[in-house]
Amino acid sequence: MTQPFSRMMIVATALAALAVAACSQQSGTPAAATAQPVEKTFTLTPSNAVMKVDFLTGQLQDLTITERVDPKSGTVVDAPELRGTLRLKNVSTDQSAQLIGGKLVFLDAKGQPIPIAKNRGDTSFTFSSFETQRLDPGQETSQSIDVPFPRGGLKADDLQTVRLDLSYLPSTYREQTVNYAVSLKAQG
Repeated sequence: MTQPFSRMMIVATALAALAVAACSQQSGTPAAATAQPVEKTFTLTPSNAVMKVDFLTGQLQDLTITERVDPKSGTVVDAPELRGTLRLKNVSTDQSAQLIGGKLVFLDAKGQPIPIAKNRGDTSFTFSSFETQRLDPGQETSQSIDVPFPRGGLKADDLQTVRLDLSYLPSTYREQTVNYAVSLKAQG
């Protein structure tokens, strides 16, 4: 009975040693061959001019484009994405706006749209919460934007303009006063 037990212990010890050896083996490939993708960041500097859409004013701010590239082959691992913030203010005294969404269109020097790859979706965004959806007179809001960016727009001098298509529902904003005649009678 001790002989089968000792054989089982030898086999178990050999399997454990084999597992440890397999886990500690190096793949034999140099560290450079397994390099992680490198994130490339580009800053998109919009003009400081305030844009005006009807009774709304605003700016695109903190615009950055990021893509990830394999450093060895130069192959794009993650396609370019534009991230930034849209800040809007209602400068009207008598209108409010229900903000619905928007779309960014990237234009070249001739004013033509720079196409985005078909499998990337589109550059639309929606206003995400009640705080950003309704904009009463004098109020300001900001909306984070994270949309696909056309790879062709990363070439020098190709991108000249970013067009913002904004969707909103304007409504007249009124304040009125009503007086009610009342009389006071003592009880009791």
